[in-house]
Amino acid sequence: MIRDAAAAVGVAWRAAPVLLLGHLAAGALAGTAPVAAAWFTKLVLDRLVAGQTDDLVWPALALAATGALTVVIVQGSQYLSGELERRVAVLTRDRLYTATGRMTGLAMLEQPAFQDRLRMAQAHSDSGPRLILESAVGGVQSLITLLGFLGSLAALSLVLAATVLVAAVPALVAEIQLSRRRATVLTALSPTERRQFFYADLMTSLDAAKEIRLLGLNALFRKRMLSEFAHANAERRRLDRREFGVQGLLGVLGALVAGAGLVWAILAAGRGLLTVGDVAVFLAAVAGTQASITAIASRLGTAHNALLLFAHFQEVTKAGPDLPCPPDPAPVPELSNGIELRDVWFRYSEDHPWALRGINLTIPFGQSLALVGPNGAGKSTLVKLLCRFYDPTRGSVSWDGVDLRDMPVEHLRARIGAVFQDFMSYELTATENIALGDVDGAHELQIGTAMKHRVHAAAQRAGVHDMLTGLPRGYDTMLSRLFQDEDDDTGVLLSGGQWQRVALARAFLRDQRDLLILDEPASGLDADAEAQIHARLAAHRAGRASVLISHRLGSVRDADQIAVLVNGRLEDIGTHSDLLGRDATYARLFRLQANGYAPA
Repeated sequence: MIRDAAAAVGVAWRAAPVLLLGHLAAGALAGTAPVAAAWFTKLVLDRLVAGQTDDLVWPALALAATGALTVVIVQGSQYLSGELERRVAVLTRDRLYTATGRMTGLAMLEQPAFQDRLRMAQAHSDSGPRLILESAVGGVQSLITLLGFLGSLAALSLVLAATVLVAAVPALVAEIQLSRRRATVLTALSPTERRQFFYADLMTSLDAAKEIRLLGLNALFRKRMLSEFAHANAERRRLDRREFGVQGLLGVLGALVAGAGLVWAILAAGRGLLTVGDVAVFLAAVAGTQASITAIASRLGTAHNALLLFAHFQEVTKAGPDLPCPPDPAPVPELSNGIELRDVWFRYSEDHPWALRGINLTIPFGQSLALVGPNGAGKSTLVKLLCRFYDPTRGSVSWDGVDLRDMPVEHLRARIGAVFQDFMSYELTATENIALGDVDGAHELQIGTAMKHRVHAAAQRAGVHDMLTGLPRGYDTMLSRLFQDEDDDTGVLLSGGQWQRVALARAFLRDQRDLLILDEPASGLDADAEAQIHARLAAHRAGRASVLISHRLGSVRDADQIAVLVNGRLEDIGTHSDLLGRDATYARLFRLQANGYAPA
């Protein structure tokens, strides 16, 4: 907790040291103002009662100046707090997404527990440091006020000052316990809220709208969403009831102490032991002391809760790369021989079955290798290893004899082009959607004349140029309706096949790569378009190593080698003719598909 608190303050110091110091100074000044106002009030009252009207000017002016200064301090503190919060938010977001950028693999992102932690970090990366700092500043302010009023009470009655202070201990303990419970509940509810958001998103998602309406699923998902919502509300209700009971008991205790002190002060004033000004100071001191103690307890609880949640941000930002980085990385040469998998075994965790079992396979440079087999055979997993989204559990994958684990992953991927079956459709313009295929991610996307020519050429090869040219703003049309203005309806939603061509254009733009991976690159296209695309892809992959995945075996029959995967094992490899002659899995699958086109 201390380390996390120091980290939160360190974030604020790095973001804006002058603002942080100013905010702390404003809090300290604000803490002295109530005490000063109480004592100036005492002077005014005592001199009024004593008839010393000639000596009222300076304490009255001091009391007025204290009030005016308090207003200025409060407003200045609010401004400093807002500006500090904005600068801290920029820094924390930069750190958070820099940390996720270091996770170059997929292992952590595919873990539900890490997704929960990441969501908590996203939710509290901005508010965590702000709440911790506000609690610290507010705590300093309340502590100064408390010390001032305790000193005032001690000057009037040491016993009463000690009683008020002792009565504050239960409040401090209770607030810390409640804050721990709040953080525990928030963390425990993370999976519940994730499911709730999932169902809510389904009911408003355009991608899911057709199926949900056709199958009448809205009522089902609404009930599930409300069930998750009710569960979260029940947990929060229990927490609120606990807080209500605890805070109520503490309030009664504080009222009893204040009432007893008020009776004592009135009786002491009646006996002449206290002046009217003393009674005024006493009333202000009791109220101010209890308010300060309550504020300190609340601030401690808020800070404690914020620290527990800020720990998620700390865990994410401190997490190292999920793929090991070689201390002395080898350069990634232009591929000249090929890529080799040697006795590769892989599973996603110890609780999962083996996805790949003892794979030995070579992808020669300048040749194409097709991966075929039933669903779940390990084809997509093998591609993930080639892209080094994961490392093999056992065995190795080498690039011209160098293990991929010995190379900088970003340099390796710079030599790979790919079209994935689950390609991305970015909420950007058509030009940007294609230009993303070949950019330096460390810099802003630059689209000059040369890039535009390349984008158009890639779109022509993907057979999507004419369609994009015909859009309301041509290539500058936003392929989305999410970000358009109310008076701008030129955003366009593409069909699945059109999006697939845009994704292909993105791959065509990424030329001069040594390895090309094509995972169902034409699955959403009609037969004529599929034939055209495969012909263009065949020309595009010439002179490099390529891996093709398709369930349509007719589209991979011309590959130099076809590898058949079954249950994570390499069952067979050979040319189309070789595999047909062996009458095994490939031949059976090919005949099943061919029979679908045979005359009845």
